[in-house]
This record gives sequence, C-alpha cells and structure tokens, in this order.
Amino acid sequence: MLKETKEFLKNKYKISEEVISLSNKTLEDINEQFVKFDEIREYNQLKVLNAMQEEKISEAHFTNSSGYGYGDIGRDSLDKVYARVFNAESALVRPHFVNGTHAIGAALFGNLRPNDTMLSICGTPYDTLHNIIGISSDKNIGSLMEYGVKYKMLDLTSNGKINTEEVISQLKNDDTIKLIHIQRSTGYGFRNSLTIDEIEEIIKEIRKVKEEVIVFVDNCYGEFIDTKEPTDVGADLVAGSLIKNIGGGIAPTGGYIAGKEAYVTQAAYRLTIPGIGGECGSTFGVMRSLFQGLFMAPHVAIEALKGAVFCARIMELKGFQVLPKYNDKRSDIIQAVKFGDKEKVIKFCKGIQKGSPVDAFVQCEPWDMPGYEDQVIMAAGAFVQGASIELSADAPIREPYIAYLQGGLTFEHAKIGILIALSNLG
Repeated sequence: MLKETKEFLKNKYKISEEVISLSNKTLEDINEQFVKFDEIREYNQLKVLNAMQEEKISEAHFTNSSGYGYGDIGRDSLDKVYARVFNAESALVRPHFVNGTHAIGAALFGNLRPNDTMLSICGTPYDTLHNIIGISSDKNIGSLMEYGVKYKMLDLTSNGKINTEEVISQLKNDDTIKLIHIQRSTGYGFRNSLTIDEIEEIIKEIRKVKEEVIVFVDNCYGEFIDTKEPTDVGADLVAGSLIKNIGGGIAPTGGYIAGKEAYVTQAAYRLTIPGIGGECGSTFGVMRSLFQGLFMAPHVAIEALKGAVFCARIMELKGFQVLPKYNDKRSDIIQAVKFGDKEKVIKFCKGIQKGSPVDAFVQCEPWDMPGYEDQVIMAAGAFVQGASIELSADAPIREPYIAYLQGGLTFEHAKIGILIALSNLG
C-alpha cells in the first residue's frame, strides 16, 4: 500500500493501523485466487466479444424506439447476443422487467399451469420468491398456488448439497412435477453457492428419470463467475437481473430470461400477452447501456468477486465466521459473514454505506422492505438504485444475524468499503 494511500485512509476514514495490517496480510493470502479469476474473465470477455461480432452489432442497434416498439432492431439483436452468450436457443432481455424476481416470476408463471407441481430442490428459495410461489405469511394474492400450481421443496443435505436420492424419488413418484427450481446462489442461507459442476451433475441424474421436466435455474449473482453458465450444462431456462452481474454496472434496469425457445416464448407471453410476447415493447433509449453493460460485465463481475474474496479473508482474520472461505471454489459474487449479534450486523452494513460513492452521508436502517418477511437493512449507495453489482450489503434482521456483501465496480472500491465497514464495528 502506498504511503499516501495509508495516510489518506487514516486521516479521512479513521482506519486503524491494525485494520491496515490485516488488509496487507489479506492481499498476500488471496493473490493466487486472483490469478485464476483473471483467466476466467479473459475467456468470458472473449465470449461476449464474439457474440456481438457474430450478430454484427453497430451503432444502428442503439435504438430509441417508442410506442409499440415494433421492429426495434437493437432489442431483437440483444436477445440474439444473449442467446449466444448463454449457448441457448433464445433469450428475452428487457428493461420492462423491474428486477430479477420479476424475470424469474415471468419464467415460472409462463411455464406452469394448474395442477402442475414446481419442485424446489435447494431448500427454501430467496425471500422475494415466497409471494410468487404462495408460501409467505401474506395473502399471496396472484401467487402460483392461488392459480392451482402445487409446490414441493426439498432441503439440502447437512453439508449443503442437493439431495439427489430424494430428487429422483420425487420424480419417480409424482407425475405432476413440471418444473424443477434450482437456486444457484445462497439467498439468505448460510451455504456455498452451487457450482456449475454440481448443477450439471444433478441435471444428468434428473434426465435419466424424466427427460421432459423443465430445469429452471435462478442465475442471479452467478453470471460470468465460471467459464460456463447453467444452459451450457443442460438447464432449460435461466433468469436474472440486469442490475446484477450481467448488466456490468451500466444497465439502468431490467432482467433477462434465456434457454429453450418454447419456454422463453411462454415467459414472453407472461411479460406482455399471448400473441405478442417479445415483439412489442419500446426501449426508450436504453439499448446502448444494455449492450455496453453486457460488454463490461465479464470484467466487472470478476472485480466484484475479488471484493468478496477480500471480505472473506479479512473478516475471517478478524475472527468472524464466513462462507464461502476465501479459497473455496465460488459460483457467485456473494459473501456471507455471520455476526451472531444484531448491533454488529447493523454496524457493518452502515459501514458499507459510509464507504459508498453515493449517499455515503445517509444512515441506512432496518425497515419493512416489500417482498421480505423480516425487516431488512440494506446498504446500497449506488449510481443505479439497488444495483447489487455495485458495492452493497444487506441483512435480514433475524438470527444468526448474517450480512451478505456483494458487488464492487472496481476491486479498489470494494476493498476500501470493506475496510471502512470493518472499522465501523469498533
């Protein structure tokens, strides 16, 4: 660390000598991991570059359509670029998805019908999906279950793995299972995210029993962390948010769905209406940002991943329980830190807010956030509101008081933000 940087941190942010020493030790420990990440980044950059070149993207694709949006060549070509990136038959990339949950919801509602069963095989899904499924404590108006879609869930094994034996048993004994839901990331659990290898393994076992079942993967936070995506290893459908990894910190809003054409079409009919699907929808000038965001995404996703690894190691050195460990194989950008103390988890999140480029002066507080059953504190001083590819941290206010850190458009910012958050613990 430069002498000037060290003095700046001490004078402006009151970072102690102890924390700076921990930072230096952390950087030594994680250097080998960073070399591997850079190799993955280079491959994914090549993949995105080639997809854009194959679709002959030009400035003419940075359209500004209005009204119905018929013939929006930028919108339609971006779909094709995403399909190439995901090695998929089709894709639906739209600013009209308000978040990743909306894209996931469209995929589920589009492909499930009354008396079908959705089987979740990774334990309880992320909190915002509970209302979609119909398992929240609210009225669940308009949920899948209200429409007659049945739901089953299998817990992970004690070591955080998919219970393959039970998955196979369910498929053999329940002919109504139409869709299997796999959550790649941890959500608000305390487990390692599922690797692409693990997803490939369970899909192979599923296909041995029921070839026609739809395998859907919630891909949020996982894009470009490996050289493969779930669709490369047999997933029928994936969905995610453009203000996470794949938007590169530039996309102002939106979500995507990719996979087999028939299933993407059904999801498009849910986003708009049957008979129109993805052929309508003006893009009001965001296409340049969506293309550029995708182009930057392989680089930015790895910057965020490096920040997560830094957080894991320095918090572990400070005595906190973390998951994943700094040298674990990773499949998403999320770093969980278990505090076991309500005040500490709140202070950590407030520290991340203090380290933000936007709204650093704001005190984030736990609140009743729409879609969540517990109060949640969210630190997100971002250029794009709620963009969790930018440095952010959130925590449900419930035991064992775990904070989930993600994002960082640059590793340098992620590191500084984490040092400020650690110092804020006192």
